[in-house]
Amino acid sequence: MLAVEAGGRKRFDLQAGTVGEALRQLPVANLLFDEAGELRRLVNVFVDGVDARGGRGLDEPLSDESEVRIVAAVAGG
Repeated sequence: MLAVEAGGRKRFDLQAGTVGEALRQLPVANLLFDEAGELRRLVNVFVDGVDARGGRGLDEPLSDESEVRIVAAVAGG
């Protein structure tokens, strides 16, 4: 769904110092963050394969080689 909202694109090369900065540059940022600017509960972010919520979260620093993956969980009943 996120790729559809991003015009079909699945990859972006961004210049950002932290995970939060990178996510806010994406064309789907409005879907990732709630009204308070917090990452939505069902959005999982991984930096180089490691869950970003376990570290510094959105303040996790990125290197030029970092790969950030977004996995949006599906919920419902």
